[in-house]
Amino acid sequence: MAEIETGRSDLRVETNEISPVICELAIEIEAIRVDAAYVTVIKEIRKTAQVKGFRPGKVPVGVVKKMYGASLGEEIERLLVRETLADAVELAELQPVVEPQIEAEPPVEGKSFRYTARIEVKPAIELPDLAALSGSRPSVEVAEEAILIELENLREQQVNWVEEGEEVTAVDGHQVTIDFKGTIDGVAFEGGSAEGIDLELGSGRMIPGFEEQLVGAVSGEERDLEVPFPDDYGNDGLAGKTAIFASKVTAIKRRELPELDDEFAKDVGDFETLDDVRDKIRQGLQEQTQRSSDETLHRSILDDLVTRTSFEVPPSMVERQLESQIQQLEQQLKGRMPEPDLRARSAQMREEGWDDARRRVQEALLLETVAKHAEIEASEDEINARLEEMATSQGVDAKMMMDMAEAQGWRHSIGAEVVDRKALAHLVEHASISDVKPSEDA
Repeated sequence: MAEIETGRSDLRVETNEISPVICELAIEIEAIRVDAAYVTVIKEIRKTAQVKGFRPGKVPVGVVKKMYGASLGEEIERLLVRETLADAVELAELQPVVEPQIEAEPPVEGKSFRYTARIEVKPAIELPDLAALSGSRPSVEVAEEAILIELENLREQQVNWVEEGEEVTAVDGHQVTIDFKGTIDGVAFEGGSAEGIDLELGSGRMIPGFEEQLVGAVSGEERDLEVPFPDDYGNDGLAGKTAIFASKVTAIKRRELPELDDEFAKDVGDFETLDDVRDKIRQGLQEQTQRSSDETLHRSILDDLVTRTSFEVPPSMVERQLESQIQQLEQQLKGRMPEPDLRARSAQMREEGWDDARRRVQEALLLETVAKHAEIEASEDEINARLEEMATSQGVDAKMMMDMAEAQGWRHSIGAEVVDRKALAHLVEHASISDVKPSEDA
């Protein structure tokens, strides 16, 4: 234990470093202040105490002490801790990352009160020479093949379906228009009937066995399709049962893709020529590849920085990070998978995600330390610029984004994001960077 010079007669503070991220404070409060706390608490209790034979505010102190017993001591303890803990933490020059854990014996009138506060703190991190860091930056290249793939995707979005002649039989890739009515043991079931449905054979859109039995049909043909529902089908009333779908093919259509020419360019957007479309695709791929390159560069530098530093991570920060990741997972998947499966995924992540959460906390602490050493801050203009960037990417009005950030308290977190970006840029500026081809970057 090491005593801190407080310069105060009413407060004595001793520190004990349990580990680089856990400190214990022993805090002693003189008797006169304990007695004052007794007076304050009892005075407040007397204002509302309902005791037969006494008017509110007139209950004798001795009666209050007898009635409230242990709970009185607990309230006095809370008051004394509330009044002194912040001062003690400040005197010890600590920055808690979670609410301190308090241990104390009940306070006693006429005697000093002593309690201990176990406090998790951020570790002191010694950064390596930033010039010794290394990172790899994949080159930003857009291959012509990638542009052709995007053009083909656009063609697929503009596909035309042309009706075949009556003699053409349906094969995979054809789009058939069908009417059907499903029954099980001769009884129609909910959701088993439809008319005018367009179905591309081979797409796997229907339950297994349905599309396959339409292959070879011609327009106007009627067929009974015998299709078993899988045992694990989402509807328990249908799972494992065999249905008969009385079906009629009313049309068969073939896929017809448009020509890649200037007319196609005008159809897909505000373009005059096919070259305009190519340029737009190239620009988008360039920006996407640049982002990917930057992410890889930042990841490689952070990997090297983590390797070159050694420090403990406060467990509570890891726990909070893990819970945050679990909440994000649940928000993303809620409604997209059955509730039991979602709970299982969350439980699995809670069990297996500790190392990933710890690594994220490590990186956050390192970037915070880099920013502190480099005196990096986020200006109001930089925060506004980031909010405008977010508004553009989400297609919303910039002022609306600004107002939402103000109303919902985003500006602080946006500022932290800006600082992290600037800290990463600072690392890139000082590190040794190797340019590599994308295929060489693992």
